[in-house]
Amino acid sequence: MLGSGNYTYTPVEDWGNFPDEVILGDVAGIAIDANDQVYLFNRGHHPIIVLCQNGEVLRTWGHGIFTNPHGASIGPDQCIYLTDNFDHTVRKFSLTGELLMELGTPGISSGFMSGKPFCKCTHSTISPSGDIFVSDGYNNACIHHYNPKGKYIKSWGQAGAGPGQFNLPHNICCDTDGWIYVADRENSRIQIFDTLGNFETQINNMHRPSGLAITAGSSPDFIVGELASYLEVNKDFPNLGPFVSFFDRQGSMLSRLDKGVGPGVYPGQFISPHSIALDSLGDLYIGDVAETDWKAVMGKELMPDNLRRFQKLRRSQT
Repeated sequence: MLGSGNYTYTPVEDWGNFPDEVILGDVAGIAIDANDQVYLFNRGHHPIIVLCQNGEVLRTWGHGIFTNPHGASIGPDQCIYLTDNFDHTVRKFSLTGELLMELGTPGISSGFMSGKPFCKCTHSTISPSGDIFVSDGYNNACIHHYNPKGKYIKSWGQAGAGPGQFNLPHNICCDTDGWIYVADRENSRIQIFDTLGNFETQINNMHRPSGLAITAGSSPDFIVGELASYLEVNKDFPNLGPFVSFFDRQGSMLSRLDKGVGPGVYPGQFISPHSIALDSLGDLYIGDVAETDWKAVMGKELMPDNLRRFQKLRRSQT
């Protein structure tokens, strides 16, 4: 058992029955559709792998399109939005892989800290009205707003640590009221904005939030994938991740999934919890960019054969 209270989980060992020809890469993005089908946006040769709830592979698609998969989200329109940070694009697809829209120009960056779309964008989210919000984080420090047809509306944010400023906006979510939640990773906080992008408040007391998901409804709880430190001065310090934590909107920690033994490859352990999704049963799916971050987190060159790139955790009924 991991966690506590309403957020207690049991790791589901060996979930996912992959054919021999489907080799999974780091799972940078996870999204779940209205039928609880799970979409793994990964860095292998099959960029989108779709599984049913029992773990059987239904289909794969997206071959030859992406440079570096980074973020995935499914909107109220039941389309999937895929963010490619090396390619500086967000692409909208049907759930069967038909390209419907492309934001950004493939391979063309807007320039370092330009404030314009896109320069190594990280993630996207869709409002209840269908508006698209994109976090632009690795070489930018802002959020971009588009209408449902992909028309650019505005951007906000700049580099810094103040309200409405960002130090690597890494993930973004939108609730049923249209409020926007941004994992401001290197400022170690979640920033909350209203539907117009006005800063409202922030949640602290977390370490390098990378993955982010929210529960359904108004005033949601937050599920945060916290990274370990990569710095030599504190990379071996305890209580700095990696783990998955739950917070309410007031900033109180509700639960934490942490075996208490640091990073690792066994069920309930993480290397770099990069993406998070919930299904209708409350079961939790965690994507791990384990291969990418193995050396930075573990300080080791050789990776184990059982490196986990994602996990399913079943919610315990209380």
